[in-house]
Amino acid sequence: MAEDSARRGKTTEKGRKGIGRREVLKGLASVPVLGLFAYGLLKKRSLDELRRKEILSELGLGEAPAVLPKTTGKKAGELIRLGIIGFGGRGEDLIRAAGFAHPDWVESKRKDAQQNKLDKWLEDWLKQEDLNVALTAVCDVFDVRAERGLAASKNEVRPGGPPLTAAKRYRHYQELLASKDVDAVIIATPDHWHAQMAIDAAEAGKHVYLEKCMTRTEEEVYRLHQAITRSGVVFQLGHQNRQQETHAKAREIVQKGLLGPITLVETTTNRNSPGGAWVYEIHKDGSPQTIDWEQFQGPAPHKVPFSLERFFRWRCWFDYGTGLSGDLLSHEYDAVNQILDLGIPHSAVASGGIYFYKDGRDVPDVFHVVFEYPERNLTLIYSATLASNRNRGKVFMGHDAAMEVGGVLTVTVDWESTRFKKKLEQGIIDPSLPLFTYHPGAKGLDAVTSASEQYFASRGLLYTYREGKRVDVTHLHIKEWLDCIRNGGQPSCNIERGFEEAITCHMATKSYLEGRKVYWDPVKRRIV
Repeated sequence: MAEDSARRGKTTEKGRKGIGRREVLKGLASVPVLGLFAYGLLKKRSLDELRRKEILSELGLGEAPAVLPKTTGKKAGELIRLGIIGFGGRGEDLIRAAGFAHPDWVESKRKDAQQNKLDKWLEDWLKQEDLNVALTAVCDVFDVRAERGLAASKNEVRPGGPPLTAAKRYRHYQELLASKDVDAVIIATPDHWHAQMAIDAAEAGKHVYLEKCMTRTEEEVYRLHQAITRSGVVFQLGHQNRQQETHAKAREIVQKGLLGPITLVETTTNRNSPGGAWVYEIHKDGSPQTIDWEQFQGPAPHKVPFSLERFFRWRCWFDYGTGLSGDLLSHEYDAVNQILDLGIPHSAVASGGIYFYKDGRDVPDVFHVVFEYPERNLTLIYSATLASNRNRGKVFMGHDAAMEVGGVLTVTVDWESTRFKKKLEQGIIDPSLPLFTYHPGAKGLDAVTSASEQYFASRGLLYTYREGKRVDVTHLHIKEWLDCIRNGGQPSCNIERGFEEAITCHMATKSYLEGRKVYWDPVKRRIV
């Protein structure tokens, strides 16, 4: 009996394996009308897939997903002690990416997961790699935020288990930099403090992770570049979208010449909410008693009386920030620079105005800039409005194909392409359909719970995928910085890439403020 059952089992299994595409097609073909339609559909899909694979194989373009590099920092004695300067919204994001979250965030994400099974933020965070770091120092001029930093450092719910130590609060960043308990600092303050803090950190021998835009002014770029280069500390600028898998694939496509000569790149960052226009909530506990206003103002060119609006919404004024240029164009430019190795443009001409948020700000809410790269025969156009959600990816226009890079990467062949002319004539390539679509995501759906999350996700600033798993790009960017501190080497957004980013953004701002076209002088290394 058992033998018969086993034989029947083998027969059944064999029969099951023997039912292939051909049998399915034959079976469907025997059913009138519906079968004929399904047969035709499957046959077309099968042919399209064969054509696509043949083309990709000929182009040498792989579809294998990126893998998560292993950290080599778990050896004894390789603990890195971190200090954070500036524990506002972005500061919290950065420290959480390093493995320390405030208990309120953990509880909030726990509730989100209970209400929505697709919400995996907490689960993903707890699975995040333990980077073997300790948060030992916190500095913020607002008492409430400093206390949140201390609480995060002590929270036992974290990747890798309870923290090794609790952080100490420093009321001035110079005191933090003088501490022997700090090896490296993350700086997430308003832009007007970036350069001086990073210079002082480098001179104190602390490795630096600095948020964008790298500096508030052109002159600060040169001083910071010199200080970092001279010190030898490891420097990473906070363009976390450099860890995007789609960007790496886009670079591969360009290097293989798939697009042909690229003459025009268009990119944009449109948003349409008060938060997207930097009209942030004013904290109920903010007051002259809880905020060190004099220290906040520091190097700001214009000193004004205490202002909650200026403290919490500092991005709306050039005294503290860099407007759309340094805040949002910087991410877009850096992504294009990562893919094309563009460097600093020959010229820039910008325009725009304050057309929607007439709330006393002096930075534009509509902004447009054209960069010229005559030596590359290429123009880069950037536009932004803070009063519309009309959005699109970064579009690279080549003679043979166009590529759009966002959360998904798509390549579409130009119907007048020279390179693909033969395949177009043979009907192997259909120019009305994408030649190549690269979606690095997991098979399941991911929850995106707010308009802000949707925006940041669409620009590649929240997460990417490694081996089919969602990973925070900021975590990967900090991990890369720490790996270089331990093992040597240069992070992907080092001081040279930062120099290019900052100068390019300052060219756009200078053109807007002075109402003229500006140029980069590569000999004098100055904007003229």
